[in-house]
Amino acid sequence: MAQPQHSFTDWLEKHLLSCPFKANFGIDCPGCGLQRSVLALLRGDFVASFKLYPATIPLIFMVLFTIVHLKLDFKFGAQLIKIIFAGVVLIILINYIYKIYTHQLI
Repeated sequence: MAQPQHSFTDWLEKHLLSCPFKANFGIDCPGCGLQRSVLALLRGDFVASFKLYPATIPLIFMVLFTIVHLKLDFKFGAQLIKIIFAGVVLIILINYIYKIYTHQLI
């Protein structure tokens, strides 16, 4: 009988980092869900990724754009990175407030 195939994402899922904030305080931090969201994205499940952590796709876009900007030095790249960063922070804050309001922190 053949061995079952194990994918890279299965390996990653078994090796997620634990959240020290949650371990010490018992509630999610504003970053909780990012790792699982990236895993869902790697598996091609955009809806699950968004539900787990809405800031994942904009955050990845910001990092990739920053890398490209550092290489190509776009004229308004720095300003755009600041705007995207503010948007990502706003998404994270809104998501965390929503989790507090709907009692999803535990």
